[in-house]
Amino acid sequence: MTTAATPWRGIHVASALPFNDDLSVDYDAFADHVRFLAAGGCDGVTPNGSLGEYQTLTPEERARVVETAVQAAPAGFGVMPGVAAYGAQEARRWAEQAAEAGAASVLLLPPNAYRAEREAVVQHYREVAKAGLPVVAYNNPIDTKVDLTPDLLAELFGEGLIVGVKEFTGDVRRAYQIAELAPGLDLLIGADDVLLELGIAGAVGWIAGYPNMIPEATVRLYKLATSGDPADLAEASRIYRDLHPLLRWDSRTEFVQSIKLSMDLAGLKGGACRPPRLPLSPELTARITADTEAVIRKGYK
Repeated sequence: MTTAATPWRGIHVASALPFNDDLSVDYDAFADHVRFLAAGGCDGVTPNGSLGEYQTLTPEERARVVETAVQAAPAGFGVMPGVAAYGAQEARRWAEQAAEAGAASVLLLPPNAYRAEREAVVQHYREVAKAGLPVVAYNNPIDTKVDLTPDLLAELFGEGLIVGVKEFTGDVRRAYQIAELAPGLDLLIGADDVLLELGIAGAVGWIAGYPNMIPEATVRLYKLATSGDPADLAEASRIYRDLHPLLRWDSRTEFVQSIKLSMDLAGLKGGACRPPRLPLSPELTARITADTEAVIRKGYK
């Protein structure tokens, strides 16, 4: 669970961003969603991630999203904005904006305008660390083409540049390498469909997608998977098997549309995405609908 000393721990939902019919940001609905996630037992939100479609936002919108999340967050509920940018100086400015708005930590991708060399990655994190907030690294080499390998994470952690890593490779073996090379670096689950595996491996947080739709069920699953009590694993495994057909959509290219569709089916405001993300095909819509409705029928919420 998150504490004042470790505000990046626990479940931070990579919050989806609702739009109005004209695709302007619906800030009131977003504030309501932040409060919904807090009421569902989550520890915080991570706005301005890929699920929040930050790449399509204007600078003014991006800043207001962070401010809205902080203002809507109840006491003790964390806000960890994504501060990714092509330039290190721009990423630092976003980290400074997050600090000014009242956020407690930030999530940072490596430089991804090109396949950056190791020293460029280190310099990128050095620059953003100057903003003064705790930095959680985000390792997503599938999309960024830059791999924060366990030894590179150890270097960043050893220099005091990062406090944790959102690990999205899907390679659960890395959890053990990271623990060996960088003792003390917090491992955060980065993909919904490896939650149980990384929970068993020692994760202390989850930057999550599907809690946008079913916060209570996923909070329970996370707590069971990370309790360290062998007696909890049987129940965690049962819930995980029920939810896994849905959770694995978080690792697909269409994850934003998928989670928003699932939210719509659950009576929440998911809605449309901004271009270049397109509406789902009829086939994908049918498959995600079936997976979502199966979870709803089993009473998960």
